[in-house]
Amino acid sequence: MTRRSLVAGAAGLVAAMTTGGDAAAMTTAPSVRGGGGGEDRFARGELRGVWIATVANLDWPSRPGLTAAAQRSELIAHLDRAVRLRLNAVVFQVRPTADALWPSPYEPWADCLTGVQGQDPGWDPLATAVREAHDRGLELHAWFNPYRVANHTDPTRLTASHPARLHPEWVLPYGGKLYYNPGLPEVRRFVQDAMLDAVRRYEIDAVHWDDYFYPYPVAGQEFQDDAAYERYGSAFADKAAWRRDNVDRLVREMGERIRETRQGVRFGVSPFAVWRNKATDPAGSDTRAGVETYDDLHADTRKWVKEGWIDYICPQIYWHLGQSAADYAKVLAWWDQTVRGTGVGLYVGEALYKAGDPAQAAPWQDPAELSRHLTLARDHEEVAGHIFFSAKHVAADRIGAMARVVADHYQDRVRAPR
Repeated sequence: MTRRSLVAGAAGLVAAMTTGGDAAAMTTAPSVRGGGGGEDRFARGELRGVWIATVANLDWPSRPGLTAAAQRSELIAHLDRAVRLRLNAVVFQVRPTADALWPSPYEPWADCLTGVQGQDPGWDPLATAVREAHDRGLELHAWFNPYRVANHTDPTRLTASHPARLHPEWVLPYGGKLYYNPGLPEVRRFVQDAMLDAVRRYEIDAVHWDDYFYPYPVAGQEFQDDAAYERYGSAFADKAAWRRDNVDRLVREMGERIRETRQGVRFGVSPFAVWRNKATDPAGSDTRAGVETYDDLHADTRKWVKEGWIDYICPQIYWHLGQSAADYAKVLAWWDQTVRGTGVGLYVGEALYKAGDPAQAAPWQDPAELSRHLTLARDHEEVAGHIFFSAKHVAADRIGAMARVVADHYQDRVRAPR
């Protein structure tokens, strides 16, 4: 998703940063496919998911200010479409910008609903999504963004009761956006509390985070966290190590608190797919990505897997097969090896939004490109499913790439893995 800028522009930016501009209930028996020990994997079920983004009304609602009935109708349409396509999970964005799609005691109502942050939409979208998804045999993964506050830098545009206005010392502007400062322990605790409220109140199947930790680098700008580093970072060799520790603590603590709050709720993260390039670290992938999560986002995604702090990881492998700087096949193989023996599930984030986009490279003009991704994944034993970005692109299916995936791979109905 990369979900930077407004989620959708995110994924396009990933390619730019990597290549320099290169441009019905699921109750029947699951199928058995061969390859790489796949029989056991598919007997357990596979995840077939779709992201439903709400930030800036990317997928849902189609625009702010619709009636509650219209919003509900649009949401149900996304769920019904998922069932028709034999998907078994939706990843629903419920905390897009330090606000909420449920009546949270911590944060205001999201402005994507009414157009006014903090205004009650007259219904509970998360409660409805959970109930209606489960009624259809779909898992509901609640998607939260931990640190993003706003896609602008003007705090006065936030509702007066917003925590970021009540605690301006928590907030930093960077790259045209506002972020909570990950270096402050009180911020880390607050964002966990805000997200755990949903875990406590709703029978969600998973907590899902995307790729925003420390913000993506913006040329010529510095993330101004020197004061927090001076106060809390004396035990670390440098600021980068301190920042990584801040994110490590967020991930580890959140996993522990989820398990304490509601048994059976999984915790997953969907990061930018390159941890480090092999040229940077021999343990890295055979890539030449312009962004490395370890160094640029201070997100040690490999460590989270090796330590078992998360239940699944869904790297956004948003490149085509043979891409020069980040070949889908090479990145997939690296993640397959990385999760092996850890017990952490591996799902693959798929860039459906690129299929048929004339700005993308030639492989993305071929309706079979995504289907080839899933064919390749069959030979990687650890891959337990795929999630497609995003719901509006599933609906539009510009060149029939999603239809090809369904025809080639999803003719059966399978339960999601537990």
